[in-house]
Amino acid sequence: MTFTPLNIALLTVSDTRTEETDASGIYLTEQVTAAGHMMAEKKVILPDDIYQIRARVSHWIADQDVQVIIISGGTGLTGRDGTPEAIKPLLDKEIEGFGELFRMRSFDEIKTSTIQSRALGGIANATFLFCIPGSPGACRTAWEGILKDQLDSRNKPCNFVELIPRLREI
Repeated sequence: MTFTPLNIALLTVSDTRTEETDASGIYLTEQVTAAGHMMAEKKVILPDDIYQIRARVSHWIADQDVQVIIISGGTGLTGRDGTPEAIKPLLDKEIEGFGELFRMRSFDEIKTSTIQSRALGGIANATFLFCIPGSPGACRTAWEGILKDQLDSRNKPCNFVELIPRLREI
């Protein structure tokens, strides 16, 4: 089986993180490239602002060279957490199982605190989007427990990669 590298865009949503302190973004960048994928562009950090998030993600959705967008942060319950609200209106289809599986896997690590996660997956303009909590542990859970395999064309019985050409069909 042949590996198909994807162009992946990474966005960190945080009012406080910088390039140096964004442990989750650093982790995801390392994992994406170690898996053989390409960065669509350098990782971006934006504040918890629905309209800035929506604008950046809309730009990537419109770019036919970007196949996957991973957004870490802004999925909690506080007043500033608005990543799901920024992303949901952009989706053509929601992947309900992503959030469900993330919370199931997360339960093993943080027990009932997982209900505070609003992890989200979906598709927009044939681009896969995944919103995950911003903690390094949550990013590890999402990558190791779900995304690493689903973004690998060799994963069987199925994976997201094999769906990409069909998503572009009209």
